[in-house]
Amino acid sequence: MVNGPPSFTESTTFQRDSGKNCKAVAFSKDGSLFAWCNGEKVNIVNVTNAELLRSFDLPKAVCLEFSPKNNVLATWQAYTTAKDGTAGVPNLQLYDVKTGKCLKSFIQKKMQNWCPCWADDESICARNVNNEVHFFENNNFSTIANKLHLQKVSDFVLSPGAQPTKVAVYVPGSKGAPSFVRLYQYPNFGGPQSALANKSFFKADKVTMLWNKKATAVLVIASTEVDKSGASYYGEQTLHYIATNGESAVVQLPKNGPIYDVVWNPNSVEFCAVYGFMPAKATVFNLKCDPVFDFGTGPRNAAYYSPPGHILVLAGFGNLRGQMEVWDVKNYKLISKPVASDSTYFAWCPDGEHIVTATCAPRLRVGNGYKIWHYTGSVLHNYEVPSNEEIWQVSWQPFLDGVFPVKAVKYQAVPSELPSPEPKPAQAYRPPALRNKPVTSSKLHEDEPPQNMKPQSGSSEKPLSKTALKNQRKHEAKKAAKQEAKADTNQESTQSSASQHAPRNAVPAVTSGDPEVDKKIKNLKKKLKAIEQLKEQAAAGKQLEKNQLEKIQKETALLQELEDLELGL
Repeated sequence: MVNGPPSFTESTTFQRDSGKNCKAVAFSKDGSLFAWCNGEKVNIVNVTNAELLRSFDLPKAVCLEFSPKNNVLATWQAYTTAKDGTAGVPNLQLYDVKTGKCLKSFIQKKMQNWCPCWADDESICARNVNNEVHFFENNNFSTIANKLHLQKVSDFVLSPGAQPTKVAVYVPGSKGAPSFVRLYQYPNFGGPQSALANKSFFKADKVTMLWNKKATAVLVIASTEVDKSGASYYGEQTLHYIATNGESAVVQLPKNGPIYDVVWNPNSVEFCAVYGFMPAKATVFNLKCDPVFDFGTGPRNAAYYSPPGHILVLAGFGNLRGQMEVWDVKNYKLISKPVASDSTYFAWCPDGEHIVTATCAPRLRVGNGYKIWHYTGSVLHNYEVPSNEEIWQVSWQPFLDGVFPVKAVKYQAVPSELPSPEPKPAQAYRPPALRNKPVTSSKLHEDEPPQNMKPQSGSSEKPLSKTALKNQRKHEAKKAAKQEAKADTNQESTQSSASQHAPRNAVPAVTSGDPEVDKKIKNLKKKLKAIEQLKEQAAAGKQLEKNQLEKIQKETALLQELEDLELGL
């Protein structure tokens, strides 16, 4: 255990456990207790004075978790059947932390979703068993207090916060029937009428359900394993919004491609989505699913709000280079752009000021270590393990909300003892034939700049509906066309003799009376305008493509054709 900022020294109270088999660690939700398994026992200590509170004989435990109020420790180990094929022993244990007594053992074959879910006050605890959700009350595991029985519940999530507890359940579609997510309020599970909200959709092999902190709405990322259109390796994702008042919507994302990450702002009234083929877009939406702020495009695939929700980090980890953008959420201003290359893990410190990024095995087996940053971009501490060692997990000690006061956002980088890492400028690959020639900068795509999507204060107009927008655009286009026609007729009166090689716009705009001919004339003018633009680009020194050069060569023929049409030949 290491002391946090500003000292970063190893904790003197907690004695380092150097066993080779430490495989699982867990803090309690309030950060007061710490449990770990060292391949012999599972130990629980008090974090402040490292006093050993409990020890259990569980050499094979690989997962540990505390209940929200520290009354129960749940442990899981791999399920094994006996050699003769008889059922194995229960492998999920629930222990009373105060007495050390085993409250209940279950058979839980899969590691995924192994841990029972508690409401924040521990009034109820729920498990998914054979497509049903079983509820226990007040940590009494001898009787099932309630069951939620739908055709095939494959996943559920309890709402955070105070009672009444709500449950979001997902039932995958089968035989042409759609998948659906339903919201219930515990314990009203009778019939379809008792649901608070229901949203059904096709195209879902699995879903991720995210409650906001106030438990008023759920975001559902529905994804298919395979994209039938062949556009993406990652299958296809859609984002749905479901509120406990029964409202639901599909969140319209303006760029096609995968949805990499969706996160709620802790204030529960906004969420940020990172989506679209690279370079990905990131947008903040409100509860009406309207965009509030668009961060443009960039190399990113993750988003992280600070615990108080005042800062948002957009980052590109995994197969991206670790660029981070730190944004002030209130003013939507960029604070810093640090780079944490090769990071496999990112987490905000509960103080809302510091961040840890880590490179862990097995995702990356070399260069393991972690860095502690201040959000203004300064690295305050950097720890790298010796080359023959690995780091498997790094975690902050948690604290309950409200322990740390929220501080004003700083823009100036905080001072650090460590030299700021100078990122090596990445050189683009240049084929041998171009290596001694001057560099021409060419980008595959231009990044879109950030833009505020909020209707400006002062304009009290309501946002227009789609049809209204369409009509408005049509109206504007007509207006523009009228003005153009006016301008053209004016020009005609001023220019009586236009030679063949006069600029394109000097060609008089006369309507021939035959709509077909007018259409052809319009198309020719369009082509000639494009040629003009290409010529300008060539003059500015831009290398033109083969097909563009061919276009330019057709200019004389097009001018001739245009003249013939206008003379009515």
